[in-house]
Amino acid sequence: MISRPDHYLDRFVEAGSDMITVHVEAPHDVSETLTRIRQAGIKAGLALNPATPLSAVEPYLDQIDLLLVMTVVPGFGGQSFMQETMPKVEQAASWRSERKLAYHIQVDGGIDTRTSPMATAAGANVLVAGSSTFKAPDMTAAITSLRQA
Repeated sequence: MISRPDHYLDRFVEAGSDMITVHVEAPHDVSETLTRIRQAGIKAGLALNPATPLSAVEPYLDQIDLLLVMTVVPGFGGQSFMQETMPKVEQAASWRSERKLAYHIQVDGGIDTRTSPMATAAGANVLVAGSSTFKAPDMTAAITSLRQA
């Protein structure tokens, strides 16, 4: 998470990004930032922290390709999955269906073979797994196990 993602947007575009995700909590005009991302021909994502209510992203759902629900507090790896974030994923999936939108629902934080089934059952279709794969003795086996969980 960075402050003022709108100030860094051009740098990410010039670097060749094909998707840029910004936090709803960051100090910027969220709608304007998402519009600028799309105008650059890039997919737009919107992230929210565990303590932020899902209502904070609701006004922007028709502007995004991906909604990232953080399942840990951003900042460092190895944190435990916060199961209390799953109602947000469920509601985001419900809104997506009801409103005939097509955004992906991504979860990031504490994803492993125990938590990935919870996240996908709630409606997530993109999982970010860090420590459970990078710290595994066999990364290929860890990823295969995640896919089968």
